[in-house]
Amino acid sequence: MLREIALLFLKLGTIGFGGPAAHVAMMEDEVVRRRGWLTREAFLDLVGATNLIPGPNSTEMAMHIGRARAGLAGLLVAGACFIVPATAMVAWIAAAYVRYGELPAGLGLLAGVKPVVLAIVLQALWRLGRLAVKTRWLAAVGTVAAAASFLGASELLVLFAAAGVMAAGRSAGGDGRAGAPALGIAAIAAPAAVGGGAAATTAGAVALGPLFLVFVKIGSVLFGSGYVLLAFLRADLVQRLHWLSDAQVLDAIAVGQVTPGPIFTTATFVGYLLAGPIGALAATVGIFLPAFVFVAASAPLIERLRGSPLVGAALDGLNVASLALMAVVTAHIARAAVSDVQSGAVALVALTLLARFGVNATWLILGGAVVGWLGSS
Repeated sequence: MLREIALLFLKLGTIGFGGPAAHVAMMEDEVVRRRGWLTREAFLDLVGATNLIPGPNSTEMAMHIGRARAGLAGLLVAGACFIVPATAMVAWIAAAYVRYGELPAGLGLLAGVKPVVLAIVLQALWRLGRLAVKTRWLAAVGTVAAAASFLGASELLVLFAAAGVMAAGRSAGGDGRAGAPALGIAAIAAPAAVGGGAAATTAGAVALGPLFLVFVKIGSVLFGSGYVLLAFLRADLVQRLHWLSDAQVLDAIAVGQVTPGPIFTTATFVGYLLAGPIGALAATVGIFLPAFVFVAASAPLIERLRGSPLVGAALDGLNVASLALMAVVTAHIARAAVSDVQSGAVALVALTLLARFGVNATWLILGGAVVGWLGSS
């Protein structure tokens, strides 16, 4: 049974292009329609459960399926096998980036990919925002969260304040407005929550312990979407620790997007840049470890969590705050992604193809790379 699980998720981790929604669709086809491991109703319950905990949703879905099929051992096997193929690919690309990324051809490839990634993030932000902003009070919470983030608030403060606002409002029998002053206070206090940063750190100077802990924290608190990872990476690695530049973070997201499997393997790329192969391993283990713990702990409580109005309200707040963080950081990365007429045209064409024709993001990134390569040759 474990062998079946391993082979299935190694396959999905190798061919799973297109992001979390595509991953979940592939899993449904394999475990419901083809194999009959789960009923459609049970599968949907697991999809809902992944939205109640932080971490990479499609990876957590793999873990839930593995647990349902073969207990804790199945959880571990499914999660690891879904992650490993993408991790190996991203580590190989990171090694090439470190060696060749500063060459003109390498810079040209990345110059074409960056505006496509910006378009992908914008399109995801629009699509997710339409689902997350269900009421005018959620819109207000999102607006204040974006203002707090713009003022420099810690991303954790923004997330937890938004969740607390909505939970407090629901607990009081309302829709969230009762807790609005709390989020306003968080916005006013935002600058005090921002840690200072040392001068820019070279890759060789990054210790494994701090690197591991940064990614454990990100994996423990990231709600909403893998694309929100961009906000967390920028807040920690660019603004607070000064380990990377905006352009390097965008390159990392691009690599996570163009490879199959979870976008959280972006951490593998960042770890390699900062501390070589062992850094890639530390960052990868750090960002995915919390997901294994959360799935194992929450799986027995799925029914209770799914039916809780209080948990649902807190989750609404977390989701809308995650999108607010994503919106603010998108404004910052746009400057690194669109620097001339060509990059602006690439971003516009990619956004049009995504929004109007639903073209797969992987093909767009490959197309952007070709445009960048031709422009540099």
